[in-house]
Amino acid sequence: MSAQGHEDHGHTVAGWTGTAIAVVGFGVSGLGVVANWIPGVFVGLGVVAVAAVVTWLLHLAGWGKPSGPRPASEWDWRVRDTAAHAGHADCLGCRISGPRRAAAAAPRPRSAVSLPAPDSSA
Repeated sequence: MSAQGHEDHGHTVAGWTGTAIAVVGFGVSGLGVVANWIPGVFVGLGVVAVAAVVTWLLHLAGWGKPSGPRPASEWDWRVRDTAAHAGHADCLGCRISGPRRAAAAAPRPRSAVSLPAPDSSA
């Protein structure tokens, strides 16, 4: 049993890929700073921007994770999200990807049941 217990940490192909590319970008940028090579700093920052775009595209392709908890059967990082083609509820990345996904990913109104009770001590 792991030290964190039985819970989903959200590890996905999109997350791991984006993180690996961003680490390379920050490394290149750091080497540019140490070597006093200004173009290297900007190349590294460009690689970090590419990491963000690649992560977003992989999320849209179903290799990311929707907001909130997932069933235990989907916790493995290699499990593809089959509902991603329609867009995730409350997902900014899905909303900015186009009108079809924006309609599906529009924020849902919260019900009165989920609101906290008002403080009556006032």
